[in-house]
Parts: sequence; structure tokens; C-alpha cells
Amino acid sequence: MYSREHFLIGAIVSGLLLVPLSERFGTPVLAGLFVYGVLLSVFIDLDHFVLTRIRTGSWRHLTACLRNPIAAFGDQDWVFEDMDDTGLEHERILSHVFLGGVLVGVFVFASPAVAVFTAVVLYFHVLADLLRDNGVL
Repeated sequence: MYSREHFLIGAIVSGLLLVPLSERFGTPVLAGLFVYGVLLSVFIDLDHFVLTRIRTGSWRHLTACLRNPIAAFGDQDWVFEDMDDTGLEHERILSHVFLGGVLVGVFVFASPAVAVFTAVVLYFHVLADLLRDNGVL
């Protein structure tokens, strides 16, 4: 799924999650949570670069995106076009679940509400990826 789509999903999910959290947190914290949720929904995908580095032994995908970040965010079809998606799709979802579990585990001690917020945002990220991978979206 494209970053712009994850951005939109992250904004919608984060915005909806702020409703029940508005009784617990003030406006500055809610604004921070919204930004955190949107950024999390987009930037969790940076793990793709680590996975391709492991597979290829090169950071060429990351450096190409850093050279042209607008194209990397807007039109991502070219970023991993030379990669075999077969194993990468499964590794990508596994990596998201692993990283999400670590984040939730860390936040559960600092703020259970933020841990749940993180879990829900990442759940919808992974769900969107799986729906796209299976041709539903």
C-alpha cells in the first residue's frame, strides 16, 4: 500500500481514537497523539528498507528514495520494482507485527492508553496491507 494511503488511514484512525481519549488527555497531548499516529502509520514501512538490505546486501533502495523523496512518497511503484515480492510480502507483515509488539510492549509501561492507541493504528496499517496484498483493495 502506498504511503499516501497509509497517511490517510493513519489520519482517520488516529482522529477517531482521539474521541475516547479526549476525556483522559488535554488538547496538546491529543494533537501529539494524532501526529504520532499518522507518522507511525506511514513510517512503520521503513522496515522495508531493512528487509531489502538483508536480501540484497545494498542500501540502494533507501538511497534512491533519499535522492528523490517526493517521488518516493507520491509514486512508489519504482522503489522496489527489482525485488521479488514473493517472500518480501510475508517478511514485511511479520516485521510490522514484530515492531508493533515491541512498541506496544514498551508503551504499556509508560501509558496503557498510548499502548492501545499504537496497537489500533498498527492493526489498521497491517489490515490495509493484507487487504491490498489479497486483492481486496
